Amino acid sequence: MSLIAVKPQLKIDWATHEAAKYACVNWHYSGCLPVGKLVKVGAWENGKFIGVVLFGRGANKSLGEPYGCDQTESCELVRIALTSHITPVSKIMSLALKWLKKTNEKIKLVVSFADTEVGHHGGIYQATNWIYDGLTNSADEYLYKGKRWHGRAFRKSHGSHLNYMNKGLQIVRGAQKHRYLMPLDADIKQRILPLSKPYPKRVKDQASEHPSELGGETPTHTLQIKVVNDDAN
Repeated sequence: MSLIAVKPQLKIDWATHEAAKYACVNWHYSGCLPVGKLVKVGAWENGKFIGVVLFGRGANKSLGEPYGCDQTESCELVRIALTSHITPVSKIMSLALKWLKKTNEKIKLVVSFADTEVGHHGGIYQATNWIYDGLTNSADEYLYKGKRWHGRAFRKSHGSHLNYMNKGLQIVRGAQKHRYLMPLDADIKQRILPLSKPYPKRVKDQASEHPSELGGETPTHTLQIKVVNDDAN
């Protein structure tokens, strides 16, 4: 007797601030929820909450300027935080992008980064045909109480870093990151296609960029209730 694989039922909808924080803390290598205003897209598989895809303005206020987009027209994919699941990450991300486009009509471009410091090369973006725009310049970051901060994120949370120089804060050089572009507008796509570079290769023996596929914890039932997205941070 042969067994027939049953395709899981996937649902994409708004996620609460609490659900997004839980997913990032428990299922993302950073262990934290990004600061700032976020679009929180949740994913449910067979009725079970499996994580979030988060979009925000990112750490660079000029994120979209090199591509002809202002702050209202561009955003960054800042987190994919998932527990164990059956649906491919690529499908979850693609549906989240469609949700973003449907609910935020002004957005024309999504930018995302793969962190070379932890061995990432952007395989999920390559699998879904993002445009590769090369490596970013490295920038100073702050190390404070054992946590590493991007400059803008630290200043938004704590104020000027100068106030912490005598409290143990250290300035460290950040690693370069691979930058990927996903146009949501035909004109923007034609504008950025000439920037496309060959995809970087995967670092030999690197760990999965999505450790969630290796397993994770199950959130409490209260985090699975559908509610309208809020902007609390």
